[in-house]
Formats: sequence, C-alpha cells, structure tokens
Amino acid sequence: MKIVIDKVIPFVEGVLEPFAEVVYLDTGDIVREAVADADALIIRTRTRCDASLLEGSRVAVIATASIGTHHIDFEYCSAHGIHVCNASGCNSGAVMNYVFSALYGTASRHSINLSGYTMGIIGAGNVGSRVEQMALYLGFKVLKYDSLRAESEGPDGFWPLEELLLQSNIVTMHVPINDTTRRMADSEFFARMRPGAFFINTAGGDLVDEEALVDAIPKLGPVIIDTWSNEPNVNKELLSKVDIATPHIANYSYQGKQISASTVIRAIARYFGFEPLYEFFPPAAIMDLEAIKLDLKDKSQGEIASVIQYNYPIFTDDFMFRISPDDFVKIRENYNYRREFYVDY
Repeated sequence: MKIVIDKVIPFVEGVLEPFAEVVYLDTGDIVREAVADADALIIRTRTRCDASLLEGSRVAVIATASIGTHHIDFEYCSAHGIHVCNASGCNSGAVMNYVFSALYGTASRHSINLSGYTMGIIGAGNVGSRVEQMALYLGFKVLKYDSLRAESEGPDGFWPLEELLLQSNIVTMHVPINDTTRRMADSEFFARMRPGAFFINTAGGDLVDEEALVDAIPKLGPVIIDTWSNEPNVNKELLSKVDIATPHIANYSYQGKQISASTVIRAIARYFGFEPLYEFFPPAAIMDLEAIKLDLKDKSQGEIASVIQYNYPIFTDDFMFRISPDDFVKIRENYNYRREFYVDY
C-alpha cells in the first residue's frame, strides 16, 4: 500500500509508516505520474484533484488537510468510487483569533471606537459561528447571512444579504467557494455597504471581485485581506491599499494544525482499518504554544486591543508579507504556527 502526502502538512511525518509505504512530496510534485500507484492522498488546497491528476490511478481515498474542498472534483471522485474527507472546522479558532486581532488592531490605529458596532457575518458555519460567539461576548450586535442554513432551518435568525450590508459596520466573509458564492463581493455588494465599514476576507480570494474592491476602498473603512484571487500571485494594487494584508495564514494556528492532522490521519486509518490510529492526535510538542484563555470581559477597547495583540501581533505578519509579497508560498511554508486564544463564553 502506498500513501502520498504533501510534505508541508505538519504532525503527520512518521505516523503512517508502520502501515504503508509513505512518500512525502512538494506540492508541485504531486502530479499524475507520482500518484498513479498510490492508494491514498493527503493533500492541501493547492492540489487540484480531478481527472488530470487521478485518471488511471488506484487512488481510493483523498484526505485534504483543509476545510475548503473547492479543489476537489466531487463528480469525478464519486463516479470513480474515490472517498473524500476534509478537516471541517479545524481552523475555526485560528480564524476567529485572526479576525479580532485584525479588527481591534486596525480600530486602534485609526482611532475608531467600536462601541455599538454591528458585525455582519456572511456564512454561519464552523468559522462563522466561532466569530459570532466572540462578537456577542465582546458586545457587538450580530447579523448573519447563510442561505443554506436559512433554507434548511428557516429564516429566523438570518438576514437577507442586502439588509446585512446596509446595516453592518463590519462585514466578514466565512462562506465556502462554490458556483453561488464565487465573486459574490462585487461592485453591487460594495455599493450596498455602509461608508466607513470594515471589510474582512479570510474565507477565499475568489469570493471577491478584487477590481471592484479596489474601486470601493475610498468609501470603505479598514480593509483586511488574508485570501487572494490568484494566489500565490497577489494583486499588488490591492495589497498597497488595504490596512492588513497576509498570505493566507489566518488559519495557521498550532491547535488548528493539530486538529487538521488528526482528522486526515484518522480518516485514512478508518478507511483502511489501521486500528491503532483511529483516535490519533498529535502531542503538543511545544508547551509554549498551548492555547491560552484570555479574560476580556468588562475591559476597555484599548485593553482588549493590547491583550489580543500581545497574544497575536498580527501587524508582524502584515509587515513580513508586505516586504516580500512574491514570497507568498515561502512565507506560508515557513510560518511559525501561533497559539490560539479563547475566552469563557
């Protein structure tokens, strides 16, 4: 049995070797010839899994160490009996941390008082729900848009997108990329947003029409972008105009990567019957990176900003990216995973 693994994925090296031949490859080397005799793949979103990669192979299972699945051709996989799993929810804590570090950091830089602000959350899945919890804890009013949940659960608690954009001081994106969401943040979307409103995208570059965003920036407040349309080739004009720019690392926490690794290893183990790995979870090898609880209740905005920035100084990530945006891939692959913070809700 042979398993091909993207060598950048942390916490998986040495785990599956007792059960199979394991080959670790650079992302760009995971090509048709390399997977032809593989039984399983453990990959990231940068590996497109469709006929051009899989045709003629014996791949039976694909585990992607991401919540996103837009790189998977599900129609092809289903037709060829290929089982697919993803690491749903693994990055929810990390992205929540990123959103609030960015929000309070930019508010402090621009002397913006967030008191009484309304946060519009587009997408109320694992990540959006964690963002909602923290927002409510910190005293924000929250409006949610999630067409799929509204359809299945009923409209109570959800807002039409147009109303959310009109009423929100902060708009943050947390929807998957698919045919209905691709380029949803277009010129009409930004025209509906309130003047001076924050715009945050950590969910996927292809959710945004970047030219429309560039045009809208003079009207908007702080703009925070972690995901870009043509990664790793970043829109330099947009980069120069946003308040925080990072190279798709909002989900790069130590805890998130532990959860992601455990999810893909368990999926492979259960598919092939590697019973000793059914409950696999990588140990916390670096104690200083264990998640930390913060007490933010009844703190002033300045105090909250200071505590959050101390635990995740997001402007360091912004600075390192701006000085070398063409090193998008290198920065991600050499990123020092940060620890997550949490609060008692």
